Amino acid sequence: MAEVRQRLVLRVGELAKAVGISPDAVRYYEHLGLLQPAERTAGGYRMYPAGAVDRVRFIQGCQRLGLRLGDIADLLAVRDTGRCPCEPAASLLHRRIAELDRELARLAALRADLAAMADRLPGGNCPDPAPGT
Repeated sequence: MAEVRQRLVLRVGELAKAVGISPDAVRYYEHLGLLQPAERTAGGYRMYPAGAVDRVRFIQGCQRLGLRLGDIADLLAVRDTGRCPCEPAASLLHRRIAELDRELARLAALRADLAAMADRLPGGNCPDPAPGT
């Protein structure tokens, strides 16, 4: 069964549909090196191995975590060696957590500023602005 599964191939549109992205996104991933270059048919159609579905799903999962495509490429490069990518993944995830913490702090400060501004607005009888100000 595993041998048959490895021989199965998908055209770019079939791969895209299987993972819920556009064919252009599949081509872009290939262009960036996230996917191995597809074999081509005599007619020039890209043909991806069935394992490309799992690889694109891995890419999508990393993107949902906010990892950049360059970071994902680094993880895939380690993964492709057959070594466990846990150590580089941990480093990337801790860096992403720190980025999120900074963004949350920025957003909390922004929210506080907006709330203070809203609290300073006059009640029901707002004065008309002076022309030209």
